[in-house]
Amino acid sequence: MPDHDLIHDPNGGMPRLLAIMRALRDPQTGCPWDIEQDFSTIAPYTIEEAYEVADAIEREAWDELKGELGDLLFQSVFHAQMADERGLFTFDQVADTMSDKMVARHPHVFGDESRDKSAEQQTQDWEAIKAQERAGKAQKGTLDGVAVGLPALLRAYKLQKRAARVGFDWPAIDHVIDKIAEEAAELKEARDTLTQAEIEEEFGDLLFVMANLGRHLNIEPEAALRAANAKFIKRFQGVEAKLAEMGKRPEDSDLAEMDALWDAVKLEHRAGQNKS
Repeated sequence: MPDHDLIHDPNGGMPRLLAIMRALRDPQTGCPWDIEQDFSTIAPYTIEEAYEVADAIEREAWDELKGELGDLLFQSVFHAQMADERGLFTFDQVADTMSDKMVARHPHVFGDESRDKSAEQQTQDWEAIKAQERAGKAQKGTLDGVAVGLPALLRAYKLQKRAARVGFDWPAIDHVIDKIAEEAAELKEARDTLTQAEIEEEFGDLLFVMANLGRHLNIEPEAALRAANAKFIKRFQGVEAKLAEMGKRPEDSDLAEMDALWDAVKLEHRAGQNKS
């Protein structure tokens, strides 16, 4: 039976959330929608909630972040409850697994190793420990374990990072930039002479090398693209606002006018940034 006192306790914390999840999945008294779900149907929501956390951070919407983190936490609770029902593992075991992993990966904090090392050295140590963990899981290939479900741009970044660990990498950024020029030329040629499938392949090659350039510049491409998306939205909204002042909508304008307004908005935003 659901613990109604705990469920309605505003200060119930984590035990309250777990009790609510159990009640939602109760076959007799729970929510029909929640009961019908399984790992595969919930996974898309988990990904979506993770992006909403990233979005709140990107916008510095700190008043929203608490709720978004709660939504993401609920996804972990949901998956753990379904696993518990199947006898796979419990939420406490999820938490213990993460705790064990963090302790093992931070011997300079929780063990005998010295903390007197650079962040770069700590990163190298972290990667070495993760390599040992993969070996224990019988993941023998260099690229084993890079999640298939990651966004493609982020997965490209991680695949290249793995390959670089074993020396499969360009030694200098200039080589990456040269490769970008090469791939761009191939895409241009493909546009005029090849099939749509071949054009798509060349476009993918160019994106892949762009992700590699980001890695060489210590830029996480997914984060950089999110920031570029946010900047585009802000500037285009500025164009729409200026058109509205003229009694127009974008569909009433033309490219030349909107391009001029875009430049004006860009200058205004840069001026505002310089003042701050």
